[in-house]
Amino acid sequence: MLEIAVVLAAGFWAGMINVVVGSGTLVTFPALLLFGYPPIVANISNNIGLVGGGLSGSWGYRREIAANRGLLLRLLPLSVLGGIAGALLLLVLPAEAFQAIVPILILVGLAMVALAPRVQQAAAAKAGESAPAAGPSRRRSLLLLAGIGVLGMYGGYFGAAQGILIVGLMSMVTIESLQRINAIKNVLTTAVNGVAAITFMVFAWESINWSLVLLIAVGATLGGLLGARVGRRLSPLALRATILVIGTAALIRIVFFA
Repeated sequence: MLEIAVVLAAGFWAGMINVVVGSGTLVTFPALLLFGYPPIVANISNNIGLVGGGLSGSWGYRREIAANRGLLLRLLPLSVLGGIAGALLLLVLPAEAFQAIVPILILVGLAMVALAPRVQQAAAAKAGESAPAAGPSRRRSLLLLAGIGVLGMYGGYFGAAQGILIVGLMSMVTIESLQRINAIKNVLTTAVNGVAAITFMVFAWESINWSLVLLIAVGATLGGLLGARVGRRLSPLALRATILVIGTAALIRIVFFA
């Protein structure tokens, strides 16, 4: 009963913070390891279970998603292909391959989130405008496409703080508001988790613990609904501060308590 309660609670918290910020895997994955599940089983079962939270959170952000449908449709295929590639890599490479660079990736993502307003203001000043109105340059567009593909691969492999990295990247190279970026992030990370889940079910069925999947899915789905309600009410400054605080906590956890 204790294990059921802890996994449900971890799934709920992960689903909520995944929608608002990202890095929910850093809650559920250690919880599963705590109860003695092998890392590969914990990683795969966690990935599949968190899909429910992504779906409910994306539904909560449906208005913001509809406003950026064109950009989302350009980025989604790259996330899907990256997610499939990352999931396949998980089956052939040791987990330590990506876990070793997770702290660096989170630090880079947080820096991008923090510096994004100044970068956008500088771009606007250079263009002689008070706020950026034109679309991103071709170079930035290519950087965005390549980055989303790489982050999709990372998400399919391990995925910790994938959302923070996507928000950081898009904040730096696009002119979208933070709330719209967060909405796009939710769809992209859900797509990555979804295709990775399908890949695991095809190639690694024996490594899936369906009891864990069910518990995490129930908790994450409920958490995703609450996360969308909370996240959509935050001001850009409050949302950015929330991302930085939770991201920093995740970084400290990985570096000192992993």
